Amino acid sequence: MAGGGGDERSVAQKLFAIAEAFAAKEELTLTQIAAAANLPVSTAHRMLASWTEWGGLERTDSGSYRVGIKLWRLGARRTTAERLRAIARPYLEDLLDATEENVHIAVRDGLGAVYLERISSPNAVRVISDVGTRLPLHATGVGLVLLAHSPIEVFDEVVASKPRQYLPNTITDPKALRRRLAEIRATGISRSVEEMTPGAFSMAAPVVDAHGEVVAAVSIIAHVERLAEPQFALGVRMAARGISGALGR
Repeated sequence: MAGGGGDERSVAQKLFAIAEAFAAKEELTLTQIAAAANLPVSTAHRMLASWTEWGGLERTDSGSYRVGIKLWRLGARRTTAERLRAIARPYLEDLLDATEENVHIAVRDGLGAVYLERISSPNAVRVISDVGTRLPLHATGVGLVLLAHSPIEVFDEVVASKPRQYLPNTITDPKALRRRLAEIRATGISRSVEEMTPGAFSMAAPVVDAHGEVVAAVSIIAHVERLAEPQFALGVRMAARGISGALGR
């Protein structure tokens, strides 16, 4: 029997040990998992039941275990995010050189936009977004682009959540928001002026993968006094197209 008295690992650590067992082999028996995780078979069985109920693992016809769809999706999402961030970096750097403001790339996570990367110049307008930050879809440039290209169910959930009006320009009315999203789809760009950050505007454009699906959004956040300068709209479009092209290779 694997494991014994005096195991001071937390429940989470034991669960992670079970997950790590699948790094070496795709399908494992209960005994193999218990040995790999250094757990008593009874403890491993109990924890495997929790993993299986959640969907992180699944039972095979032979009674062994393999990685389930939820755990697989988490790993795939991380790999995709890391690849997207690496591909986007040079295009974001070019965009930064052209604008000397804040440039981002973000992906949708539920009803929020999660920022995978942000680079800024010393004189850029101050913003609250940073790598790993999760901000609402309805009030950010990247979020509006992602919402515009999301299933209608996502829009319905945003409206049902009673979105917050951060600043006077933040659009929360369902009809006005629906018109806004239609405009973004038609023009291929989102323009936001003082909707999340006072004194700042944002321009964002969609990034598409090899299948034509919108998987991310690129944005610039700059001082509102620079709104009329032409390089922002052109730059964000070119960056989004460049990243999209690189994803399709």
